Amino acid sequence: MTLAAHTRTVRAAYDALAPTFGGWNASIEGDPWERFVSELEKRVDDGARVLDLGCGDGTKSRRLAERFEVVGVDVSPEQLRLARTAAPAVTFVEADFSELDFPADTFDAVTAFYSIMHVPRDRDLELFGKVLRWLKPGGLLLVSMSTIGGPDRTENWLGVEMFFSGFDAETNRRLAQEAGFELLVDDVIRMTEPEGETAFLWVLGQRPG
Repeated sequence: MTLAAHTRTVRAAYDALAPTFGGWNASIEGDPWERFVSELEKRVDDGARVLDLGCGDGTKSRRLAERFEVVGVDVSPEQLRLARTAAPAVTFVEADFSELDFPADTFDAVTAFYSIMHVPRDRDLELFGKVLRWLKPGGLLLVSMSTIGGPDRTENWLGVEMFFSGFDAETNRRLAQEAGFELLVDDVIRMTEPEGETAFLWVLGQRPG
């Protein structure tokens, strides 16, 4: 697997964070991800096929797998090692999800929890378009994205060098719509990480049809 330089940075960072990242995540106050998964469950039939992009240690994939047939994708071998133990019912794929492709109309829903920010922002529209094609008509995208954003950059984060990129909330909304999604939910929600308060744009988008 040949990886771009920014992807190698992300893989190395999450490999290094594997022993501690689950605990860091668990200490976040006000993270709304479970509420949004519940919202997804109301709208998607049991047994539906769901793709989880940037699945990390499998915590969220495991929750999704309680109701759905799940494929989880991550670039970090160490995170996937944890994920395969945490969520044995999930099919995991080691890959840069921005480079993947699937046949059209494969999934009923696609999730991306805090992972789009590790993709160069000039590729976001292309990625949304690919996801739209992977979804069945009426399929759903659940994604959390940056609210302030910034150009491609590598910075120290939780003691590792990490690649980030992203747009402001309004641009993210526009890109999802330009790709063809109807926005059912687009809320900016604040939460408190151990290092301080932050906010993300949560979008639940639907492929028309």
